[in-house]
Amino acid sequence: MSAFPARSTGAETAAAPRPNAVVAVLALAGIVVSLMQTLVIPIVPELPKLLDAPASDAAWAVTATLLAAAVATPVVGRLGDMAGKRRMLLLSLVLLIAGSAVCALSDTLVPMVVGRAMQGLSAAVIPLGISIMRDELPAERLAGATAVMSASLGVGGALGLPAAALIADNLDWHMLFWLSGTLGAVVLVLVLALVPESAVRTGGRFDLIGGIGMAAGLVSLLLAISKGADWGWTGGTTLGLFAAAVVILLVWGWWELRTPQPLVDLRTTARRQVLFTNLASIAIGFSMFAMSLVLPQLLQLPEATGYGLGRSLLAAGLVMAPSGLVMMAFAPVSAKVSKSRGPKVTLMIGALIVAAGYGLNIVLMSELWHLVLVSCVISAGIGFAYGAMPALIMGAVPAGETAAANSLNTLMRSIGTSVASAIAGVILAQMTVSLGGFALPSENAFKVVMAIGAGAALLAFVIASFIPRHRPATGPAHTAPAPGVDAEATASVR
Repeated sequence: MSAFPARSTGAETAAAPRPNAVVAVLALAGIVVSLMQTLVIPIVPELPKLLDAPASDAAWAVTATLLAAAVATPVVGRLGDMAGKRRMLLLSLVLLIAGSAVCALSDTLVPMVVGRAMQGLSAAVIPLGISIMRDELPAERLAGATAVMSASLGVGGALGLPAAALIADNLDWHMLFWLSGTLGAVVLVLVLALVPESAVRTGGRFDLIGGIGMAAGLVSLLLAISKGADWGWTGGTTLGLFAAAVVILLVWGWWELRTPQPLVDLRTTARRQVLFTNLASIAIGFSMFAMSLVLPQLLQLPEATGYGLGRSLLAAGLVMAPSGLVMMAFAPVSAKVSKSRGPKVTLMIGALIVAAGYGLNIVLMSELWHLVLVSCVISAGIGFAYGAMPALIMGAVPAGETAAANSLNTLMRSIGTSVASAIAGVILAQMTVSLGGFALPSENAFKVVMAIGAGAALLAFVIASFIPRHRPATGPAHTAPAPGVDAEATASVR
């Protein structure tokens, strides 16, 4: 196992000389990574023909990215704490560029899956960016900057869909990946030029056994969730993977509690503030992805159904695009609420807004402007919630564990989106109507998914209510935590 030298974990590290540039570059990096995940959506139905592969095999071009991201996020986050966050950020961007190039040069299934997996390995960019901000920015800038960084996930997703649809309709599909690689290269150069390396490192040895155990457990769990509908939820393969995930993760937890330098410090993760923030993140991730599944389908279903709007993929993308801008616009509002009332309150407000958005969607789904309004309301709530989560996490973990803790929180959101995809897929496949000999999701199916999305947001609200109440920071100014976080928890070490 590789050993890394430790560096200062105090607050004496000088603030970045150009904080505005650092925030802009890191947020752009987050947008590019989330854009990469969205760009493939327009060509998913065409992948079997484009890659000359069965539909079940072509789906691995999406599944591979999910699995690679789940494994890479906590591992790269921990390596960032140990070896340098900027270094791991640059490595993630290199993998994004290389994976994009492989996909752009692919015409068959295997290289496409390999390239998409390489792209998925870049998913740790957002938690790494948040952790760099904690190390480099002045305290008064941190809450707003991390909220913007968190919102970049939604911005890239919302803007990527219309851009990808436009390219797929008018250019060769390989251009989607050349675009992703080019944007990654631009961000790589900007990071090299403008983002400093933090001196805050824990050093030590990487927990290789813990990394392998977490990877095996997560792959088993997410593979069962993402492929369960295809393989059958009661089939031997699906149930076997669920069982394997439980056993592996229990053994992994036993190991992490006993090794002196764990991949994930489970004692820190079990702290009330971290635990309930991560649980709420799963529910919020579920809610966010439910919108992404329902609204585009409603927009594209034929008008003959009586509830579909019969729009093209490009039009659907343009309808969804404002939601990303709303999410970014509400990031500074989220930061102000966190600063004055605490991030717990911000998270609870965000969850209620999301639930209200889904409630609107149940009664407003027949006009184009209805869906624009609903997507913007839900995205405003997501902006509040996503802006609060990093503050809650960073307020409860030592500076030397910031990247690992933020990465784990990002993973929790991903698990929520994966579960949303599986549950919504089952509902939309079971509750159908027949049109022209084809089975299409019924109006009630969409309403059920919306109701579940609202329920998940309300569950996040309830979970967030158990997060410890905010107390004003105390102690010397140079050791104070980020605005809106718990000083007592910040001072605590494992």
